[in-house]
This record gives sequence, C-alpha cells and structure tokens, in this order.
Amino acid sequence: MGRELRRLLIAPERIAALAGGGQELPWLALEPQEGHYLERVLRYRTGDRLALVDGVGQLWTAVLEPGRRLRLEQAPESPLRREAPTTAPLELAMAIPKRDADLVWRMATELGADRLQPLLAERGAPGERCPLERWRGIVREATEQCERLWQPPLESPCGAASWLGRPAHGIALLATTRRDALPFCSQRLQHLAEGTSDSVLAAGIRLAIGPEGGWSPDEEERAEAAGWHPVSLGASILRTATAAVGGVALLADWRAFRNASCRPPSP
Repeated sequence: MGRELRRLLIAPERIAALAGGGQELPWLALEPQEGHYLERVLRYRTGDRLALVDGVGQLWTAVLEPGRRLRLEQAPESPLRREAPTTAPLELAMAIPKRDADLVWRMATELGADRLQPLLAERGAPGERCPLERWRGIVREATEQCERLWQPPLESPCGAASWLGRPAHGIALLATTRRDALPFCSQRLQHLAEGTSDSVLAAGIRLAIGPEGGWSPDEEERAEAAGWHPVSLGASILRTATAAVGGVALLADWRAFRNASCRPPSP
C-alpha cells in the first residue's frame, strides 16, 4: 500500500520562482527545517511522494530526491489542484489572553477561520506576550495538518479600541456579556444575513472576542459606532479561549450550511 500523501506548505513566492524553466519539471531545494520535518518527523525517504501547497489555494505533488530536494510532478504554473477563496470569509479578532493563545490560533485555523487578528485590550492580561513568529508557525502547521489550501494570515497585534473603531465591513459581531437582552450570536447572524446582499457577505463575517475582564466602555462604544453588533455566546461567562473557539465553530458551521444550501442542484 502506498504512503499517504502528507502536505508541506511552501511560500508561494518560492514556487513562483521556479516557473519559466522550460519543459523539464523543476527542483525545489528544501530549507533545513523542512528537510528535518520530512525526514525526521514524517520519516520520509528518497522516492516518497508528498503534496505541496502554497497557502493561496494551489496544490502540487512532488517526489523527495537525494540532497533534500523535491522534484515537482506538475509545472509551477499548472498545479494539480486550484481552490477559490471561501465565500463569506471568517475573521477572528481576539484580545490576547494570559494563556492558551497558541491553542486558539491552531484550533481557529483547523475550524476554518480565514484571518486572525490579535488585539491588545484595556482589560487584557498584564504583560501579555506576542510571539508572532511562533504563532505564525503554529498557523502554518495547522494549515498543513488539516489539509487546507488557504493559510489564514495572522496579523500583527494592535490596540483593541482603535481597531474596533474602524468602519466595520461585512457582518461584524462583538461578543460581550453582562448586558440586558443581548441576542445570541447565531440568532443575530441569521437575522443580519437575511437582509444582507451577497456583496456584503463577500466582505466577510467578523467575530471579536474580548479579554476575561470584558471590553472597556470605550472599546464597546467605539465598536458599536463603527457598526459592530453586540452578541452573546451563551448564559455562561466563558474564558477568552473558550469563547473564541466556540464562536468560530458556530460561525464556520453556519457558513458551511449556508454555502451548501446555496449550491445549485445537481443536473
């Protein structure tokens, strides 16, 4: 039985640089950590095949050759598979918690988030760390593991008040607590989507999760003035990581159901 084709994510510019080499299929030299991953972690050997993805919707197959090189089986400009971006992209903005940020970025990637935005909230954990390179490595690994063709960008952290105060495009949901008559997230999303055009949905669905101390009054006021809709994720007071993962799962499920319902029937 052949080996399962595991995936390796390569930056799109590295694959694009191989284009234009004539008829012969190109070779790609692996970086040290990529070679270590294939040979030491996955136990790949010369002659084994794998899938290459570029994180922007394209996939090739390749063969591991001596000298830690990969020989592509398709031309760089003719991938084996292309995938369009997801309709109604999901964005998770999260106030950086004292712990479990790594877990949230990984799980949000696996669940289908298309963009990740760390926020520095007024009531956030003191001394929160922002190891961007490690976080982006975690997102990369999660993209490979869950076999996505699109890698969600993880943006640089910024202040919550200023970020939430920008004009909100698409459907923007601000998860909050301790307010009377807050609509549930799924209820509010469905109501907003019913009166929303496809062009607005194409701008995406955004979910903002606050710190465990809650959003400050200034942050909430700026967000609502910019078009964010306050919603509840349930009667319980959740930790930031729990709320973020639960919220992304809810939105991803809603999107999957909506996209499946919008497909034309098979002939």
